[in-house]
Amino acid sequence: MARNARLITWTLALGVAAAIAPAASEGADKPGLPQWKRIVVEAAFRGEGVSTGDVNKDGKKDILVGDSWYEAPGWLKHHVRKPGDFGDGLHSYSNCMCSWTDDVNGDGWIDQIVVGFPGKPAYWYENPKGKEGYWPEHPVWESACNETPLYTDLFGDGKRVLIMAWQAKGKDRTGTMAWFVPGSDPNQPWEMHAISEQGSPSKPMPGTDVFSHGLGAADINGDGRRDVICVNGWWEQPKEGRQQSTPWTFHPAALGDAVADIVTYDVNGDGKADVINSSAHRYGIWWYEQTKAKDGSIAFVKHEMFPSLVSETHALIVADINGDGLNDFVTGKRFWSHGRNEAGSGNAPRLFWFQAEKDVKNNTTFVPREIDDDSGIGTQFVVEDFNGDGLLDVVVSNKKGVFINEQIKK
Repeated sequence: MARNARLITWTLALGVAAAIAPAASEGADKPGLPQWKRIVVEAAFRGEGVSTGDVNKDGKKDILVGDSWYEAPGWLKHHVRKPGDFGDGLHSYSNCMCSWTDDVNGDGWIDQIVVGFPGKPAYWYENPKGKEGYWPEHPVWESACNETPLYTDLFGDGKRVLIMAWQAKGKDRTGTMAWFVPGSDPNQPWEMHAISEQGSPSKPMPGTDVFSHGLGAADINGDGRRDVICVNGWWEQPKEGRQQSTPWTFHPAALGDAVADIVTYDVNGDGKADVINSSAHRYGIWWYEQTKAKDGSIAFVKHEMFPSLVSETHALIVADINGDGLNDFVTGKRFWSHGRNEAGSGNAPRLFWFQAEKDVKNNTTFVPREIDDDSGIGTQFVVEDFNGDGLLDVVVSNKKGVFINEQIKK
């Protein structure tokens, strides 16, 4: 069970965030609040991205972390590829920054898509259908840039695509933001569809550096189509969607520095998509209020939410944790993201859900509720009903290990 957490709230007045002030101490075990149990799948550094799925078709969800998968319910480890030895992570990184499952080749078995270290190639691993040995490795693309790639339903047709930047080998600062899907032969490199123009050393594209931080896919302008967002602005999805053959229109905006997942949320209830993001390597969680510039274009005003609650929040997910119909969000500390060189790097790897509450004026208040104080997050994690009990759980992998934070039925 998580420790009692210090309760910090923030409110909005006339669309502007009020000063943050500590309130009375209140625990995650308060009556009516979700209760949590941490399950240690493996207490060792294996990767910082994680995915779930029924690998062996036994009806139970398993956990995948790049090199390996853990078989439910006892978490017997099987290797997908030759496992790496990454030590305790104080001075090292893994080869799995992001992991997703999907049936890539359409054979009825889930496969694993893995993005390794930024700038390196991305691969997908073919499920061997119960056979022993390493999974066949297939290329996705020659490089994966930006530290927050996404695998998501960009076009609203139920089919996920991979969104990330890429750069040709040896051609720094020439990146392109793009979306990728398997072609007619999924064993070959995937099809690349440019979202941005290709950058040049004199004109690099936003969000396309090897170590760029922050990426999102959400509808900014309210036209019903998901746009692609980085800290420098957003690419407007054209009405042609998947059929568009030229780069999307880019709208500059200031949406932070080195952030994590960029999500949208109508914080002040005015019907417009505001932006929430968090700091990948420092302290801070913010919301950016959508407003209008003098020329009528979309602009954003920054508001502090939690300037000192937790640092290194390198991933963030929106989800309705307590089932009250309001979307909350989940984030926490990426333990030792760069060893001991980060703000608050020695602090406990705390994991939070931020409970959304509405006031009479339809403004949103977020209240941080601690899930756990010894797991945190990695660079990508999962929020889903993992065990099928109707409650959302949180599955993470990072330098502390691989964990399930299970929401307990009352």
